[in-house]
Amino acid sequence: MREHGGNLDLAQQRFGRRSEDWIDLSTGINRLPYPLGEIAAHHWQALPSRSEIEALHQAARHAYATSAPIVAMGGAQAAIQLLPQLAPRGRARILAPTYNEYAPVLSAAGWEVEEVRELDALSGANLAIVVNPNNPDGRCHAPRDLLALLPRVDRLVIDESFVDAVPELSLASEAGQPGLMILRSFGKFYGLAGVRLGFAIGNAADIGNLAAMSGPWPVSGAAIAIGCRALRDDAWAKATSARLARDCVRLDELVQSQGWRLVGGAPLFRLYETADAGAAQEKLARGQIWSRVFAQNPTWLRLGLPGSESEWTRLTEVLAR
Repeated sequence: MREHGGNLDLAQQRFGRRSEDWIDLSTGINRLPYPLGEIAAHHWQALPSRSEIEALHQAARHAYATSAPIVAMGGAQAAIQLLPQLAPRGRARILAPTYNEYAPVLSAAGWEVEEVRELDALSGANLAIVVNPNNPDGRCHAPRDLLALLPRVDRLVIDESFVDAVPELSLASEAGQPGLMILRSFGKFYGLAGVRLGFAIGNAADIGNLAAMSGPWPVSGAAIAIGCRALRDDAWAKATSARLARDCVRLDELVQSQGWRLVGGAPLFRLYETADAGAAQEKLARGQIWSRVFAQNPTWLRLGLPGSESEWTRLTEVLAR
């Protein structure tokens, strides 16, 4: 497995303690998750029906403000794994640095992969990939600038895994047009990554191909039940977006005492430049707070947002040591 956040097993190997003793801030997953409520037994026991899957698709269209074709998958990662099969192998360009699964997945499938630093450099690609907001630095691109790429590439994939709290950046409403595909993650904003639910939104041909490759039951009955409920809860989404915005400011102010400089971030994580990210990670880990460091940049430290007040208190105490 490539380097990712959420690797608490590594934290335990190095620093001990039980997993429940740790506050995992190494991911961009909401630590105040959507309340599950009861899940009826038949969602665990029976195969999902077509009508249930379609109900989930309709709930996603509601949440993402789109009428375009959509398919539910086992997280956005499931769609990433299938991207190389949507078209003949060619030239893929990825706006980097970004999520580290795209390049190796495409390379392994025989694509010629190039990482570029500016949007204009994506021009001429058979497949262009932009994560918006970007992970890990939170870099954002205006929808009009992304749409301007469409005539210049064969297929444009926009990964919107962190866009839920800033919906004005989303291109989901435009996803029905040729050459554009949007990927959405459910687990991050709703704090339920273990549900393994995500969506691809695009034109009918691409979505039909992804659906065919995913098989008849791409997500579980429990995921459908949870997704249908959460994606239609507009009040929860609005309140959560407001809280995350406040908490971003709160975290930025809290770490000022460490001399860390804000590089960027999205409403679920912040990226800081430190003198030594490894040392900063170890300091936090001594207080059972796990963070994310990056092999390619030894000064970068990424922190997710604490959830409960007790988590904020512990982070404050550990930083003050």
